[in-house]
Parts: sequence; structure tokens; C-alpha cells
Amino acid sequence: MDNTVAVTVTLREGSVGRPKRLEMIREEPLSIRIQEQPYAVVMRTPGDEQAHVAGFCLAEGIVESLQDIGTIFSCEEEDTNVVNLTVTPERLKSITTVLERKGFVSQTSCGICGKEMVEDLSQMVQALPEGPLIDLERASACLDGLKAMQILYHKTRASHAAAIYTPDLELLSLAEDVGRHNALDKAIGRLFLRNSLHRAGVLILSSRISYELVQKAARAKIPFVLSASRATALAVELADSLNMTLASPSKESGIHVYCGYGRLKQPEALSAGTGKQ
Repeated sequence: MDNTVAVTVTLREGSVGRPKRLEMIREEPLSIRIQEQPYAVVMRTPGDEQAHVAGFCLAEGIVESLQDIGTIFSCEEEDTNVVNLTVTPERLKSITTVLERKGFVSQTSCGICGKEMVEDLSQMVQALPEGPLIDLERASACLDGLKAMQILYHKTRASHAAAIYTPDLELLSLAEDVGRHNALDKAIGRLFLRNSLHRAGVLILSSRISYELVQKAARAKIPFVLSASRATALAVELADSLNMTLASPSKESGIHVYCGYGRLKQPEALSAGTGKQ
């Protein structure tokens, strides 16, 4: 699917305006239905609808594992703006409150208050266990190379990207979308539907790190997040409570590690010199 549209705009150069054709990213609504009932509508770039919905539902707490999904299908044809997901009867019994809540917790614009958000998150997300140490320098190289892999960005300069790697920095999944939340849902959903999400260990983002992106990563059990822009205070607070690592480049040519420093591999010289992390 071509997710760009050619639009004629006016290019202003000094006092002169001239027409120019630009490739602009498509943005359309996606209606997500659970058990054939409306649950949410999100604005996104068309494509990967089933992966998008699977990743979204994992973040929302509607599903916990691939076995919770009964069916997932587009309501009309392959390229549709309506996707329905059903869960097994056993799972349905345990998510009554999730389906009844107003709004959804994985988007900033959902309108829920801070208390409701914290209560929902505390029920949905658990602290992540210790795992393999991550090479921060190699992860940083992955971030540096992210833009080169963003086909839509090069055409439109208007997409976000999310890339998921193993702890050894093997690329598992990459997705682009007009929305940073959608890009992450798609990247996670692809692995979830392939039953390979357990291999994920590192998340690379083109955007800032907000609390809802931390939530999505935590639900996918991805403990390390490196992003092109800084984290919000709430994102750091949430990630720290979940034993996650957040980092982003600094203007001083280093890397800010906001929390979870102990998950990083230490350079040999530093380790040999101090004997500490």
C-alpha cells in the first residue's frame, strides 16, 4: 500500500511563491472493535491493521498472550478501517472492567485522570525482571541508523518509527506511522502475532519517551528504551518503578540514562578501574 498522497503546495522563496508537489503521509481513522462492540477509534497511517490492533490490545490489557485471541479480522476486506478482535470465553470473563472503562489508557488524549491512570497501570503492568546487559554504545548506533530505515519519513518527513531488537541488537520488527503510539503498537503487534515477542529486549524510538510508550513497552516486557528525544518526568517515574531502563542522546555528545543504569554493560576500562557499575 502506498501511504503517501501527492499534494500541490506553494513554496515561498523570498517574495516569490511557486507551486510544488509534495508527498504527504496518509492519515485515516481505525475503528477497533472488541467482541464486535466499538472500543476505540485511533488516527493512524493505513497498513498492518491486525498487528496494530493486536499491539494495542496487549497494551490495553485486553489480552495477555496470543492464546487469549479468538479471532482478529478486518470487517470488510484486507485494507479496511474497521478491525474486530474477539477473545476466548475464559479471557472475556477476566476483562469485564477493562471493556467497561471510559477511554483507554494507552493514549495521552484519552482523557482519564491521573488517579484512574495509575490504578489501571498498577493492575496491568508488573515490574520487569533482571535480564541480559545491554551494550549502550551499540544501541546508540541502532538509534543513529533508525532514520535511514524510515521509508515513509524520507518521503514525507512526517512519520514516527519504532524498532524492536533482541538484547544482542538483532532487529526483530520495525514500523512507521503518523503517530508514535501507533508505530509502537504495530511493531509490537507483529511480534505478538508471530508468537516471538519473548525475544524482544531493546526498543528504539524516533520520538520522545512518554508514559504511555513506557506502558506499551512494559506490557510487551521490553525493559530497555532508547529514544531520539528526552523522556517525560512521568515516564521516568513509571519506568523506574517497573525496573526499566530509559535513555536518550544528550547535547553534550553523551547519553542521558534516566533510570535503570544497572542494566547497561560497562566499558572494560571502567569496570576494571572501579569494580562497580
